[in-house]
Amino acid sequence: MSLEKVIFGFFVLLAATLNFGFFIGDLADPTLHNEYELFAAVVVSLIATVLKFGDRTQIGAVHLATSLVADLQLIAAALAWGYATQISSAGLDGSAMAAVVSLSGGALLANLVSVVLLVVETVSFQRR
Repeated sequence: MSLEKVIFGFFVLLAATLNFGFFIGDLADPTLHNEYELFAAVVVSLIATVLKFGDRTQIGAVHLATSLVADLQLIAAALAWGYATQISSAGLDGSAMAAVVSLSGGALLANLVSVVLLVVETVSFQRR
C-alpha cells in the first residue's frame, strides 16, 4: 500500500464530503449552511489540488482540471458570501445564499467527477 495514494485519496474524498455537507439543505436558508464548513471545503480543495500537480498522466491532467474547477467555484462562493455579509446592504438574504450554494453545487459536481476518476483509476490498476 502506498502512503502517497492513501493521502491523495483521503484529500479527494474529504474535499467532496465537506463540499456535500455545505451544499445539502434548503438553497436559500442561511442557517443551514455553515461558513466554517465552506472555509474548510475551500482549504481542503486547495490541498487536494496541490497533491494533483505531480501526476503527468492523462487521467492526472483531468484530475487537476476537476480540482481547479472546484477551487474556482468554491472561491467564488466564498467571495459571494463575503460580499453579501460585508459589503451588500441587503445582507445574506435568500437570493445571496442561493448564489453561494449554487456555486458550491458546481464545485460538488467537479468533486464527484474527481472521485469517479479516482475509483476508475483504482479499479483499472494492474498489479505488477
